[in-house]
Amino acid sequence: MSGEDAWSAVAAGWAATWGVASVPAHAALLDAADVGAGTRLLDVGCGSGELLRLAADRGARVAGCDPASGMLALARRSVPVADLRDAGTEDLPWPEGSFDVVTAVNALAFAEDEEAAFAELRRVLAPGGRLGIANWAEHAANDRGAIEAAVAEADGEEPSPDPPERLSGGLERLLGEQEFAVEIAGIAEVPWTAPDDAALIGAVLLGEDASVLRELGPVVVAAAAPFRTASGGYRLMNRFRWAVAGS
Repeated sequence: MSGEDAWSAVAAGWAATWGVASVPAHAALLDAADVGAGTRLLDVGCGSGELLRLAADRGARVAGCDPASGMLALARRSVPVADLRDAGTEDLPWPEGSFDVVTAVNALAFAEDEEAAFAELRRVLAPGGRLGIANWAEHAANDRGAIEAAVAEADGEEPSPDPPERLSGGLERLLGEQEFAVEIAGIAEVPWTAPDDAALIGAVLLGEDASVLRELGPVVVAAAAPFRTASGGYRLMNRFRWAVAGS
């Protein structure tokens, strides 16, 4: 199964769990980029459309792209006014200078050619436009990181290292290397809740088959014990790093 097909297969589950949970980070990015009425905005790797919905509600003229058809189908239902297209980061199907703001949230990590991706982001920005990027912060800044580390250990794997862009100052360095002028950067708190064990396990092990859920579900529950609420649910505090730069 290709990466695009894999994301399509879990699109509904992703949208209901981690997609909607990212909204505080989306709002912080739109605020920093001064997105409002009439702003022409493109969200690259738009997923199920949460950022586009926020931007459209502010009066922005929105467009988005994603290579996963299942994600695009959800985005079309959520934001019918958006110009949505099947495309990845490195080949954006819009003319140069089409947008005042371009955003990319957890999208650049999927680009096979980072320089080509940034060249496309720059190409579709109008003169004086802004690029806003965001991604999960380092594992240590996210409660979900402790759970993912426990799952990796139980599965006989080493926890994945933090990519440089997830660390403090990483997005600023990345943008500077691509000759974008960073205007502002920050970190957004992104709380996430699950009502019970089943919802927690389903979200953490999203896309896994029943045998994996049975094997690793107890590991997830044990690792999440510090985040259990009095009602029997869970509340995890996670964080996104974001930065906005001029073109």
